[in-house]
Amino acid sequence: MAKEECISQWHKARDTSTVRNRKVFPSPEQTHQSLIAPASNSNKQGDDAPSSNGSSADFSARRRVDPSNKLLLMVVTGLSFATRLYKITEPPHVCWDETHFGKMGSYYINRTFFFDVHPPLGKMLIALAGYMTGYNGTFPFVKPGDKYEHHNYWGMRGFCAVLGSFLPVFAYLIVQELSRSATAAAITATLLLFDTGCITISQYILLDPILMFFIMAAVLSMVKFNQQSYRPFTASWWLWLVLCGAGLAGALGVKFVGLFVILLVGLNTVGDLWRILGDLSLSLMDIAKHFLARVVGLILLPLFLYVTIFAVHFVLLNKSGTGDGFFSSTFQSRLIGNNLYNASMPEYLAYGSSITVKNLRIAGGYLHSHWHLYPEGVGAKQQQVTAYLHKDHNNVWLVHKPDNETQSGTPDLVRHGDVIRLEHKETTRNLHSHLHQAPLTKKHFQVTGYGINGTGDTNDLWQVEVCGGRKGDLVKVLRSKVRFLHKATGCVLYSSGKTLPKWGWEQVEVTCSPYMKETPSSQWNIEDHVNPRLPNISISLLKPNFLEILLESHIVMIRGNSGLKPKDNEMNSKPWHWPINYQGLRFSGVNETEYRVYLLGNPVVWWINLASLGLYLIMVAAASLVIQRGIALQQKRLEDSGVLRGGGGLLLLGWLLHYLPFYVMGRVLYYHHYFPAMLFSSMLTGVTLDILLRNADLLLCQPYCDWLQRGGQMVLLFTVLYSFYLFHPLSYGMTGPLAHDPSSAMAGLKWMDSWEF
Repeated sequence: MAKEECISQWHKARDTSTVRNRKVFPSPEQTHQSLIAPASNSNKQGDDAPSSNGSSADFSARRRVDPSNKLLLMVVTGLSFATRLYKITEPPHVCWDETHFGKMGSYYINRTFFFDVHPPLGKMLIALAGYMTGYNGTFPFVKPGDKYEHHNYWGMRGFCAVLGSFLPVFAYLIVQELSRSATAAAITATLLLFDTGCITISQYILLDPILMFFIMAAVLSMVKFNQQSYRPFTASWWLWLVLCGAGLAGALGVKFVGLFVILLVGLNTVGDLWRILGDLSLSLMDIAKHFLARVVGLILLPLFLYVTIFAVHFVLLNKSGTGDGFFSSTFQSRLIGNNLYNASMPEYLAYGSSITVKNLRIAGGYLHSHWHLYPEGVGAKQQQVTAYLHKDHNNVWLVHKPDNETQSGTPDLVRHGDVIRLEHKETTRNLHSHLHQAPLTKKHFQVTGYGINGTGDTNDLWQVEVCGGRKGDLVKVLRSKVRFLHKATGCVLYSSGKTLPKWGWEQVEVTCSPYMKETPSSQWNIEDHVNPRLPNISISLLKPNFLEILLESHIVMIRGNSGLKPKDNEMNSKPWHWPINYQGLRFSGVNETEYRVYLLGNPVVWWINLASLGLYLIMVAAASLVIQRGIALQQKRLEDSGVLRGGGGLLLLGWLLHYLPFYVMGRVLYYHHYFPAMLFSSMLTGVTLDILLRNADLLLCQPYCDWLQRGGQMVLLFTVLYSFYLFHPLSYGMTGPLAHDPSSAMAGLKWMDSWEF
């Protein structure tokens, strides 16, 4: 009997599959539009259908949430918080980049200015969490492995873990909205709940869980906002629009990679407005309202919040600190404790003055020298001259006339066109150049320290040029842009921005450039100026305004980001490594006597995600081909096709936007940069596998297709859980023998030679 029923169903499916009637079935555009408001579109019935301006007689009849879905969401939430907060205080020492972001939290608590390549929101939130839980900002965070001892570090770790705990919850809600399937949402949540990488990166004082929280919050708000498209300008419509804008500001306020989710939301908004423009039931005024609402919610509001973040940042960090030297002299004049704060000094440069000279290139540094010589084979073996980014006594130079003439009484002032000699105060050697190649910029000439106690040669002479000035113009401290032209060779003193090797203490290369074009790299200003024989003036009037320091901060951050280099004994990685889980990161410990934590994604989860990417492309290509050919499909198949191409397409776009840009980045890259993209990949896996299993009836008839569907889900769940059981020591810590030892907790689990646990 069962056999006859199976044959009968097969014949029915065969009969319907041969029908071709393009007028009966939705077009690809209609199918995609069903994603935006699936409940509303599927219920359109003449005049009772909800309209695009929000009028609907039966909108309240939209589907209700199944109580079992609420229970499942509660289970996901509970498991997420449990897996992230478990052993949150272990290990009780500094791990990996906690040495940076914990230290920066301390800076905020102490209101000490510092420089970082990322925007300030993440560090401010870490500082707030620490302050609210009793941390007083006194732990130094010198290096990984330092014991926290009596310091309250758990609050900062706990805050990051709580935000990381929301990621599986947000992913569950996003996939449920996009697919209308609790099973797809559950698959996604399972992948993220039991991924060792997501757990590890959420448990420490890092920016990544904060960044991913705002990214996922923005995407969830965007998807929820899309679902409100048939009831515009209602309270819930505005709520999700505003929350999306706030999420965008938060993501960008933590790291610049927040730009990727801004691009994702922007592309979604363009598509949304294009759909509205094609709705002939709307007047031009209605369309204008939709456009302006999105401008306010997704552009003006995020911009306002983002600028506000920096306003708070500048108010909090009002004391001089380690970051002063990265910024201009006028920027430093607003920092309490900086030698330029409320300072007074002679207004014009004079002979006999002690000065510091700062390059106008962002992060160009102070003209600096020290006792160390250039190594053999790097130009002449004379004293090194570099640019140093921090305040230092080796930045001080003395201004002399070429003939060493001493002056009594009021000293002569230095003017545009004067020839001077700069003597390094600490080592008494003169600033010198010659025709030897520069260390890194081979088309430039080397700059050295030469001579002793003021004696040298003609290669120590430099002509002062005030940019935009005329012969005889005075050199104003802080305000004049000055160039130093080498008299013997005709080149100009230049900060290349390149970092010297270890022998140069990783300071910035200073050269003499034969190219005379005026650029910030060849322009300098006089910052500190001491001459007891000249009257002083206050420089408080030179403080920059908010917009000027905001712009300068961004230029410094962007240039600093692009110049990042690997740390000692740390492996950087390449983008193609990430999806295949090629190599992780050591968070703590190296040998068997230490407490070891290793950042590595659950290999089963990551490889399922990778396989699902290929499977998704095959499935969406097949579905698109069938619909394009006008082959008749059941309503269920059409809905699945719409979810694949609509919701799945959105998630694929999110993955691409958060992954592909790293291929063109010039900065150093690390494994953890992939985790935002991994979230989108996991959500796409949930949608793909759910639709694949639900369409098992294409291959098998009842009840075998149901058995295959349930069996596939159970196998997936068991595989993920068992792999988590195997690899969980990577997240929660391990001691004892390493993986190559049969008695190790990780024995036999080093499936790739590149894994270092």
